[in-house]
Amino acid sequence: MEQGKYSVGLDIGTTKIVAIIGRENEYGKIEILGTGKSKSLGVHRGVVNNITQTISSIQQAVEQAEVDAGLKIGSVVVGIAGQHIRSLQHSDYITRPNSEEVINDDDLEKLCNQVYKLVMLPGEEIIHVLPQEYKVDGQSEIKEPKGMYGGRLEANFHVVVGQVSSIKNIGRCIKSAGLNLGNITLEPLASAEAVLSQEEKEAGVALIDIGGGTTDLAIFKDGIIRHTSVIPFGGNVITEDIKEGCSIIEKQAELLKIKFGSAWPGENRDNEIVSIPGLRGREPKEITLKNLSKIIHARVVEIIEQVYVEIKNYGHEDQKKKLIAGIVLTGGGSQLNHLKQLVEYITGMDTRIGYPNEHLAGDSDEEVASPLYATAVGLLMNALETKAGSVLESEEEQVEEEVLVGQESTAGQSVRTQTVPRKSIFDKWSEKLKDFLDNAE
Repeated sequence: MEQGKYSVGLDIGTTKIVAIIGRENEYGKIEILGTGKSKSLGVHRGVVNNITQTISSIQQAVEQAEVDAGLKIGSVVVGIAGQHIRSLQHSDYITRPNSEEVINDDDLEKLCNQVYKLVMLPGEEIIHVLPQEYKVDGQSEIKEPKGMYGGRLEANFHVVVGQVSSIKNIGRCIKSAGLNLGNITLEPLASAEAVLSQEEKEAGVALIDIGGGTTDLAIFKDGIIRHTSVIPFGGNVITEDIKEGCSIIEKQAELLKIKFGSAWPGENRDNEIVSIPGLRGREPKEITLKNLSKIIHARVVEIIEQVYVEIKNYGHEDQKKKLIAGIVLTGGGSQLNHLKQLVEYITGMDTRIGYPNEHLAGDSDEEVASPLYATAVGLLMNALETKAGSVLESEEEQVEEEVLVGQESTAGQSVRTQTVPRKSIFDKWSEKLKDFLDNAE
């Protein structure tokens, strides 16, 4: 079995935890080798609030994936979400000592590293620094400045910031579950990676990932990430409302939502009734589907309106910033009946449901191609790209692999290892985080 080809994505959600093991096949598509899924206990609105329960849920999902694939998981790439995430725009520049030399990776890295030194609010840490456009000696709108001459290199950055404590808690859970933390990625970015096409990113698109506890938004235009935000409610508030409105237990509310729920109340006639067994010897309850839809509709409208406010904040109404490709819905919440129509009605933007099957190999399990798994597939793609989440066969082979990679890069045969510097900022950040976690104990 070839080494270093496998990676793992771990999506720690509010309602479920998913571990996916995969590798890239010869056509550049992703082959899923094993998946594991467990009910997520201990995560509230995307943030870990019970370490012990989260650890056991992670172990459950990971074990299932390991059995499924027949491999042992080493390190994982994890997603981070939650209402503490915010993003800001920042521009920075460096003056190069020798403008006679062409701009190379080191210059770009130096510029990015400078942004990491930004002073944040107490308790916050920079998660991502994403360059948007560069300027070289005042010449603007440069997408790739590498290889150009110039003395002053500046760039606009999209900076994503999160709470240190939340990041530490995730790291702690991973470590206690017996895994290594390969990388942390913002969940909306991972979902976007999995379900959006390059054309959509160019034309301008808003990705709305409706999860169990949070709704994540990522906006792209001209192929560049322009705006990210996490809205602190998702599918579970709909379930809560059904539970309260119909006086039933959560499990029944969830089933009702999935089986009979619709975001459009006009669909159901008054005489459509569903009967729910009562608790321990009590009479069964009868609920009209029209009422059920009204409850769901009210909540969904609220979620969409919140997201639409964010889309407007980005500047969608500005002619230059118009999102031509409209909206892509993904995540478990996107499977609600007639949601697409409702979103189109409220926002007036073209909408489609995003499935993460674009990058998957043809023979992949149908279940993985469901919007539920968009984030996990995106995290796996990130892991494959950065070589961060790995699967171990045995310790010796891993050492051998490291030696090999070292030899390859010295011989300059491996193109992949040669282009690493771009990612190394992140690796440095991960290392810093690992030291931080080790010392925290």
